[in-house]
Amino acid sequence: MNRTEFIVATAIILFVAFMLGWFASWLVNRFTRVTKAEIGELDKMAQALHEAEETRDQAITYLQQREAEITNQLTQTEAELRAAMDGLRDARQEAEELRGYIDRQNVS
Repeated sequence: MNRTEFIVATAIILFVAFMLGWFASWLVNRFTRVTKAEIGELDKMAQALHEAEETRDQAITYLQQREAEITNQLTQTEAELRAAMDGLRDARQEAEELRGYIDRQNVS
């Protein structure tokens, strides 16, 4: 094999390698290409996801506010209950004292 034949064989091998690489690149791009319709659908899905996240954040904020209000109402109700129970205890004690006083007056 002389020098010219070697150069021609090397050129052919390099050309075939280039063509195989180009074909492989074309195949990869063909199968992984995203169309404009798919991009539009992806944009719609991203927008819907963003809106869902905003709705979720609003719901969380509302629930936190509502929980704070209910906790405040519960605290107030418990305080009122304690005051009513204290008043009832005092009233019962006073009634017992009055019954004892009346019993002592009736005995005397």
